[in-house]
Parts: sequence; C-alpha cells; structure tokens
Amino acid sequence: MGTCWGDISENVRVEVPNTDCSLPTKVFWIAGIIKLAGYNALLRYEGFENDSGLDFWCNICGSDIHPVGWCAASGKPLVPPRTIQHKYTNWKAFLVKRLTGAKTLPPDFSQKVSESMQYPFKPCMRVEVVDKRHLCRTRVAVVESVIGGRLRLVYEESEDRTDDFWCHMHSPLIHHIGWSRSIGHRFKRSDITKKQDGHFDTPPHLFAKVKEVDQSGEWFKEGMKLEAIDPLNLSTICVATIRKVLADGFLMIGIDGSEAADGSDWFCYHATSPSIFPVGFCEINMIELTPPRGYTKLPFKWFDYLRETGSIAAPVKLFNKDVPNHGFRVGMKLEAVDLMEPRLICVATVTRIIHRLLRIHFDGWEEEYDQWVDCESPDLYPVGWCQLTGYQLQPPASQSSRESQSSSSKQKKKAKSQQYKGHKKKRKMPIGKKPVSLSSLPMTGGVRRSFSGDEELTPPPYRTLPAQTAPEAFPPPSTSREFSPSLKTVTTLQLKEELLDGDDYNFLQGASDQESNGSANFYIKQEP
Repeated sequence: MGTCWGDISENVRVEVPNTDCSLPTKVFWIAGIIKLAGYNALLRYEGFENDSGLDFWCNICGSDIHPVGWCAASGKPLVPPRTIQHKYTNWKAFLVKRLTGAKTLPPDFSQKVSESMQYPFKPCMRVEVVDKRHLCRTRVAVVESVIGGRLRLVYEESEDRTDDFWCHMHSPLIHHIGWSRSIGHRFKRSDITKKQDGHFDTPPHLFAKVKEVDQSGEWFKEGMKLEAIDPLNLSTICVATIRKVLADGFLMIGIDGSEAADGSDWFCYHATSPSIFPVGFCEINMIELTPPRGYTKLPFKWFDYLRETGSIAAPVKLFNKDVPNHGFRVGMKLEAVDLMEPRLICVATVTRIIHRLLRIHFDGWEEEYDQWVDCESPDLYPVGWCQLTGYQLQPPASQSSRESQSSSSKQKKKAKSQQYKGHKKKRKMPIGKKPVSLSSLPMTGGVRRSFSGDEELTPPPYRTLPAQTAPEAFPPPSTSREFSPSLKTVTTLQLKEELLDGDDYNFLQGASDQESNGSANFYIKQEP
C-alpha cells in the first residue's frame, strides 16, 4: 500500500462493525481515526465525543473497514452504539452535521488493498539464491510458498523439502536462473539433471534491479580495503577487503581476520549496496568499527593498518552516497525480519539513524542481537503488516525466555562446532507460540549455527479474534450512495446543510473545486 496510502490520517471517517449492539446480524456505525500506527488505527465511534471508553484498534486495511456510504450502497444497516443511542433523537441530522467536510476512504480502497497483495512470484518458480551454508556461492531453489511477498524457497536438491530459505521477493540474495554464470559468481550445480515437472524459471524482469555502473574507468580492485556490515553478525560493521571483482558492479567481500581458508564465507555485495562503506565511515559517524580478529594494535587506526598490510582504501567516490528522505525517527516501532533467522519477523524499534542506515533493536533482546539495516530494505514493515498478510509476528522476549535461550545456547555451543571460521554468532529462538513446520510437527532440536538459523519451519497462519457480541441498539434511517471509479487516496464528504429538512437522503458523488487536488467529494442530496 506504500504507493496508494495517500492522505489517510487522523479524523478520516470509516464505516466499521458496531460491537456495542446485540442485534443478531452484523451492523455498522461510523468511526473516526484517533491515531495511526502503521496499518493500525485507533478508532472512536461517532457520538462519543471525548469519551474513549469504547475506542478500539483495528487494521485499516482489514475487510471490515469501509468508506462512508458503503453500508448504504451495500444495503447494510447503520446502527448507533447502544451506549449512546439515547443522546440524539435525529441521528440522520447528527451524521450530516458531523460529516460535513470530513474525509473518508476512497471507494476503491479495498480493491487497492487486494491489488497490493497480489505478488508476481508464484510457487514452482525456480531462482538462484545464496547458499546459506556457503555464502560465496548460489544454488537453485524453488518457490514453495509466498506470504506477503516473502518467499519460502526450497533448495532444488532437498528431497524432503525441508532444506529451505526465507527472503523477500525483492531481496538482493535472489536472482534469475543464469545470473551467477553471467557475472562470474560461484554456483553449486544441482545433481538434478532436468527440471521437475511443473517447475519453471522465474522471468528475469521480476527481480529487483540494481543500478547500472561504469566499470571502465576508476573502479574497485582486488585487495582494496573498506568497511562492511558482516552478514553473519549484522550488529557489527567490520574491516573488510574486496576479494574479487565480478561483472555488472558486483563484488566479493571478505571480513578481515575471519575468513575461511577456502573463501567459503566471502559474500556478494553490489557496488551500490548500502551495506558497504568507505574507510573512515564508522569513525566519522561515531560507530564502533570491529577490527580484524586477532588484531592487537588497539585502538584500531586505519592509517596504521593500511601501512602494515600494504593495501589501499577503496576510493570514496565509488560508494553509494544517495540518502532518501526516508522519514524514520529514533524510537519508531516496526516489524522487522531477524536476518539471522529470516523466517522470523519480530517486534522492533529504530534506535539509531546514520544517513540511510538504521540500527534495528529487537524488543526484549540484548543489544548484541541488533542489526544494521538499510532504510529501503524489503525486510522492514509497518506495524500491522504481519496481521494483514497472515504472517506470525514474534512478540518481545520476556526475561525468562531470554535466560532459558541463553542457557540452552551455551550448552549447544560446547557440543557443536562452528561451520564458519569467523566470529561466533548467537542466534535467537522464536518465543511465545512455537512455530510450526510444514508437516505441522512441533519444533525440536537445538539452535542451528548457520546463516539461516532454522528456516525449515514456516510461520503458522495469523489467527484473528472472534467478533464481540453486540448489545441492543437503535437503528437510524439508512442512506445510500452511488459510486464511480476513482483512484483518489482520500475522499472528502461535503454534506449540504440546507438539505437537513428533507426526509430521504442519498450519499452521492459530486463535483467541487477540490477535485483539482485529486479528492472525490460527497454530499447529501434530497431525492425526488
């Protein structure tokens, strides 16, 4: 909904189910938005004035939220809440007075919501994706399922279909079939000699596009030093080296002092990636730079290190300096993917902002689990995204959960060796409800020590609470409205005061001088 959210804000009016009613059928009443939090809105029924006693939260994109006039057009009754039914004898006049000049959702809002949740990636599509056990190469995987644009990919050679990986369809970790060969990236050939029935290659145009770069002039070279977010420990920005220059602006990066002898933990970043930085970035922005493992000459000084290693820094002008006006602020809440276990989406807070770089803290967890994420990352979502798409949201960790996981993690660490030769990384385990695997089996076993955590588990569907039983109410006169196609983001209600004396009214779409600003307008007109 990012491109069609428009002017939805406080005081916008909507028609919602009336839960303060005991009628046997579902009835509706008009409510106003008091506060917005992501997709969620705090609503107050019309007529309650400053009384917040029945205020309630709901997802503004939910199926029960409609623009004013929807009930009349759909033959649904508008019934005032029982608590306030005694306040007015003429509810029709009250609504006309209250709604004059007010804004509502556009008539096609629900259609826009539905369209925004249609995704071009489909099950059985084949892609190339990073090998979660060897970051330096890609493998073929098949789309198993799509939830809110997030893909559960199953590696093609997985016979029991449990060897999987979660990422967003716009993730820089997935590519079209043939991408690795085209740029010179390492690729693990599949033992499967031909495509399985029904599987087909994903069209290349569906993948996120990277900015074109000119490698003919001054460009990155092997051995150049830089600073980079460690993909295996996203809370740190480390001293790093360009290990290989690929085609189309892609680079293979290694973390100094932590690389495997065979280069199996090199990872691919594009030259325009917001996850790589010029030498001195951390110092200028007062971020702690993680020195090479085993480096003893502390505090770390780039000048000394470059001289000791006989290397040069990558030119500053080659890095991406674009900083969008993203609007994020410290303290904002959101839902964020735990990129160490990318099947999990957690309650999170923005704790620091450096240009386009966000420090994401997972509520209830220690700072060592924080992650540096780009402001345009496809792994950040507004509050209410999980509820809207049916993805399970991991709640903040309680102290008992953290202590038990920490104890379990320490025991497992002693019994299980690291797969990579780099830093030792901790992994979060899901809390609250236990995630359920595709076969509906409960999660068992210890903490997986890999790039992907335990992605073989898929988020269970979000369960909505049953509707509340409504008490008795007084039904006011019904209204109706004609609709015409509209792409407007917010609709203004223009209710003609001089028509209040009429008996029958109809919400109709009319013209006004506000149309030039892209808003449709509604007024009440006396029927013949």
